[in-house]
Amino acid sequence: MRDSLVAVVDDDALVRDAAASLIRSLGYRTAIYPSADAYLDADSGDAACVLTDLQMPGRSGLDLRQSLRDRGSMVPVILMTAYPTPELRTRAATLDLVALLDKPVDPDLLSGALERALG
Repeated sequence: MRDSLVAVVDDDALVRDAAASLIRSLGYRTAIYPSADAYLDADSGDAACVLTDLQMPGRSGLDLRQSLRDRGSMVPVILMTAYPTPELRTRAATLDLVALLDKPVDPDLLSGALERALG
């Protein structure tokens, strides 16, 4: 749904800002966080979807997804990584992610993932 809030979680400020800009251009609102812990600390339940990097200091994107599940949150999660592997794709499938996107993120793939997540 357009105008939904998408949380962008990435330790790289350039990637975070670029992803947020792209998401806003698609008609969604954004909130940005430099780490999984920053998102978890601030999580008010307002985000309709989370776009997160896999590799970050502290908790990874997969750790973030698991932490959200442990809290009972069913917020859809889209994971992005510069280092996709078959093992990662297998593990990601067990966490019920909307998508696992390669970095740099293809705008059309991100748009499709957001449409699936937010309907």
